[in-house]
Amino acid sequence: MTSASPVHPFDARTRLFLDRPQSRKWSLHPGHIGAWVAEMDFGVAPEIAEALHRAIDDENLGYLSPPQAAELGEATSEWMRDEYDWAVDPERVHPVSDVMAALGVAVQEYAPAGSPVIVPTPAYMPFLTYLPAIGHPVIEVPGVEVDGRWQHDLQRIDEAFAAGARTLVLCNPHNPTGTIVGRDELEAIAEIVERHGGRVFADEIHAPLRYEGAPFVPYASVSEVTAAHTVTGTSASKAWNIPGLKAAQLITSNEADQQLYKRFGFAVQHGAATLGVVASTAAYRSGKPWLTEVIAHLDGSRRQLATLVEEHLPGAVYHVPEATYIGWIDTSALGILGPPAEFFREQAGVVLTEGRLLGRGAEGHVRVVFATPRPILEEAFVAMGDAVRRAGLVV
Repeated sequence: MTSASPVHPFDARTRLFLDRPQSRKWSLHPGHIGAWVAEMDFGVAPEIAEALHRAIDDENLGYLSPPQAAELGEATSEWMRDEYDWAVDPERVHPVSDVMAALGVAVQEYAPAGSPVIVPTPAYMPFLTYLPAIGHPVIEVPGVEVDGRWQHDLQRIDEAFAAGARTLVLCNPHNPTGTIVGRDELEAIAEIVERHGGRVFADEIHAPLRYEGAPFVPYASVSEVTAAHTVTGTSASKAWNIPGLKAAQLITSNEADQQLYKRFGFAVQHGAATLGVVASTAAYRSGKPWLTEVIAHLDGSRRQLATLVEEHLPGAVYHVPEATYIGWIDTSALGILGPPAEFFREQAGVVLTEGRLLGRGAEGHVRVVFATPRPILEEAFVAMGDAVRRAGLVV
C-alpha cells in the first residue's frame, strides 16, 4: 500500500486561517474566496521575516536613513545584474512607496504637464483611474492576440503618439495576461517612441515571477536609446509577498533623468517605509531560494487552472501565463448576463476582478489570482462551475 503524497506547506493553509480581518484580499467579502488582489496566500520568506524581526529588535523604526537607501540600491543593482544581465548604477535606484508613485513621477516630472498617456489594455486597473486624477488623460490601446499570446498593437501605439500622447506605460511581464514581451517587440516599441520624442514608464514589478526560466529583458537595457527615454518602476512586493510594507524602486537610466530626480526626489523617497526597505533588501539578497520554491508551486497552479477552467467552465478561454500569478479568463461564451465577476461573487462566493475595470474591450473577462492553496483554487472553480450550471448557462 502506497502512502499519500505529503501536502505542500503552501497547500496546507486553510480558508479559516486566511479569511481574517487583517487581510484586505479576504476581508472585503467575508466568507467568500478572495482571488482578486494580486498578493499570495503563502506567507513570507523566512529570510525576510528574520530581517524584519532584527530591525524591530534594533529599534530601526525611524525615518529611512541614507545608508539604508544606499544598501537597497546596491541589492537592487545586484539582482538586476545577476538575473537580467542589466548593469544598474546603485545610485540611480531610488526608494519610493510603490510602483504607482513611480508612475506619478514619470508623467509629472518627465513629461509635459497634462500630456496624454498611452495605456495598453487590458491594464492594471489603477493605471486607468490614477493618471486622469493627476491631470494626464489616458489613451487606451487594446492589445492584439497572436497565436494565443497578447501583444501590443504597435500601429495604434504609433497613432496615439502621433495624436499627442507623450508617454507609454509598458507593463512587462504584462498584467493581467502574463505575457513576457520579447526583445524584438521591445525594439519595435523603442523605434516608435523615439521617432515621436516620447517617453516610457516601464512597470517591471512582475519580472521575478517567470516560469521555466523564461528570459526577461528590462526595457531600459535594450539600448542607449531606451535608456535615454525610460523611467523604470519595480519592487520586491509581488514576488516576495510584501506589498503592505510600501517600498518600491524607481530607476533612472540616464544622467539627465538622474540630475532632474535630484531636484524633487526627497519628497518622493520620503514615502518609502523603513521596514519595507529592510524587507526588500533581504528579498533581493537572500530571498531567491524561497522565490524558487514559490515559482515551482505556482507553475503547477497555473496548469491546474487550465484543467479547472476546462472541466468547470467549458467554453471559457484561458491561456497559461508565461509569468505572474494572474489568470485572465474570457467568459464571454458562457452567456452570463451582466458582469461575470459580479455573477461569480453572488452565485459562487468567489471574488474576482471584473474585466471591464481593466479597459475597453475587456468586458466578459475576469482576472483571477491563483496564488492560493490548490485545494482552495479547486473549491473556487467547482463553485463557479456549479453556479453556471444552476443558471442554465452550460449545455
